[in-house]
Amino acid sequence: MKIRLKVVLVVLPIVVVAVTLVGAASYFSATAGITRIAHEFLDFKTQELEKYALGQWQLLLDNDLADQSEMVEATQFGVESFARGMLRSDTEAIYAFDPDGRLVMATDEVSLSEQERNALRELIDARSTELTTPTIGGVQRVAKGFFFAPYGWYVLHSEHYDVFYRDVQRITQQTVLVLAAAVLLSVIFLVMFSGTLTRPLRTVVTSMRRIIASNDLSERVPVQYRDETGELAHTFNIMTEELDRAYTQIKSYALQAVVARKKESKIRNIFQKYVPQELIDRFYANPESMLVGENRNLAVLFSDIRSFTSISEQMTPELLVESLNQYFSVMVDIIMERGGVIDKYIGDAIMAFFGAPVQHSDDGYQSVLAALEMCRGVETFNEAQRAAGRPEFRIGIGVNYGEVTVGNIGTDKKMDYTVIGDMVNLASRLEGLTKYYGEPLLISHSLWEQLGDRLPTRLIDTVAVKGKKQGVRIYTASDRLGEAEAKAWRLHNQAMERYYRRDFVATVKLLHEVTEALPGDAAAGRILERAQRYAEQPPEPNWTGIEVMESK
Repeated sequence: MKIRLKVVLVVLPIVVVAVTLVGAASYFSATAGITRIAHEFLDFKTQELEKYALGQWQLLLDNDLADQSEMVEATQFGVESFARGMLRSDTEAIYAFDPDGRLVMATDEVSLSEQERNALRELIDARSTELTTPTIGGVQRVAKGFFFAPYGWYVLHSEHYDVFYRDVQRITQQTVLVLAAAVLLSVIFLVMFSGTLTRPLRTVVTSMRRIIASNDLSERVPVQYRDETGELAHTFNIMTEELDRAYTQIKSYALQAVVARKKESKIRNIFQKYVPQELIDRFYANPESMLVGENRNLAVLFSDIRSFTSISEQMTPELLVESLNQYFSVMVDIIMERGGVIDKYIGDAIMAFFGAPVQHSDDGYQSVLAALEMCRGVETFNEAQRAAGRPEFRIGIGVNYGEVTVGNIGTDKKMDYTVIGDMVNLASRLEGLTKYYGEPLLISHSLWEQLGDRLPTRLIDTVAVKGKKQGVRIYTASDRLGEAEAKAWRLHNQAMERYYRRDFVATVKLLHEVTEALPGDAAAGRILERAQRYAEQPPEPNWTGIEVMESK
């Protein structure tokens, strides 16, 4: 976008807003005044008509003639005559209606539709004295009304809507024309001003383009003005002198840079298969930090193929390696798409982590989504296995979240970018427990806290894994629960609450409902078996619900 256009686009809105605000203020002031006068004049006429009608009725009362119908009709005729005398235009009209909405007096010929009659009947029932805009005889009017009890009339003094607001509409049109003219003139002046302002810059740009096209660094930009544009031209001339002096050195450096870049590209392509791309970038930016570790909160994932030994016995080594490579390809793609890093392959197992070397606010959530997609990915993989007549794979995944030490572990001759710590061991233990509980995925309590309410979860148990006395709650999660399964999960979570409160009878009842909805559910069956046993023989008073897993 050219500077000339930018000047117009920056200044024009300011001018337009200022002109619009002034015009709008004038418009609203004028229309408010005219409208107020018109309202007051219509209100005055209506009050005068009401006063006259009351005066005529008072004469009847004073002379004891109010009960003589011919005298009442005479006063009604007098009111109609007075109403006709108040009219000042052909569009002005006065109407009177009885309580049923029938027209009993009119200063002009009018025929009411049923819809108009119903609308007028609502005004009559409300005995409205406010300004209103009814439609009478197919014409929208502005009207002021009053209810005259002696006759049982509802009287409307009205004017055509367009006539009533004619002056307002004229002011609106004039205001729009004035604003349009002001904006047009502003655009013209701004274009002229911006052209004058940017002319020296265009001269400088033209000279620069000639230098670029000819590659002649000896050419100079003419300095035309003693202002910022002249300073720009002078500075550009100094720059070209320095560039001409350094040109020979630049060609030499450029050649060296091309060679170094090709070498770097080859190294990156080789090593990004073994370590994360972000780690390679960090190494090139700061090679001295290679052996420096750091403590960081991240998610660690372990995935393992169940009964892999029996699977390997059914396949030749060549087919086994081929199937494993296809399986790893599916799993690794899922992990990397969710921002995970493959730490290592441990036989048929995969260790990955989320949150290093680049940390994100939702690493824990992404790790669980990756695990769920891996469970679905292995089903897709098994379709190909079945089609090829090969054994299917079943996997278990454990994911933990917590503080670990992450960095390049090893020596300057051989090292791995990996994570170590107690939290890593717990993730591995969780993967081992998946078979025991019949769940493809188990996550820790710390990871459950990271999820919040973004995914439905199910509390499986509280366990103390091998080598640990302290218990940890373990969960499973899903992003695709059916209605029956979602209900069963809610019942299971309720049952676990009762279980930890030592209400084992209620626990058994709830878990029976879960097993009816999910026949053969191993996790519910494990807790149900314990609850039944504890219901008959309660545990010790210091029981905390922790299940010690000595072999896991």
